[in-house]
Amino acid sequence: MIAVVGGQAIGWMWVGPALVVVGLLIIGYATVNLARRGRKSPRMGAGSAAGRILDERYARGEIDEQDYRQRRSMLP
Repeated sequence: MIAVVGGQAIGWMWVGPALVVVGLLIIGYATVNLARRGRKSPRMGAGSAAGRILDERYARGEIDEQDYRQRRSMLP
């Protein structure tokens, strides 16, 4: 049973603080994820933009296998 004092239900008094805690947890989670993304090093390699472009050029036949392997080996 919910007690009513001055027209307000006392049983709902926990909702406000709970929403604040949930909001703080969401903000903290977002902050941690953004910080982790910012620390990623911009290294070249198979997943880099240069590597993807090289893969695409090889797939389209713009460069041959020898040229592809030589350029791929130059990526760190």
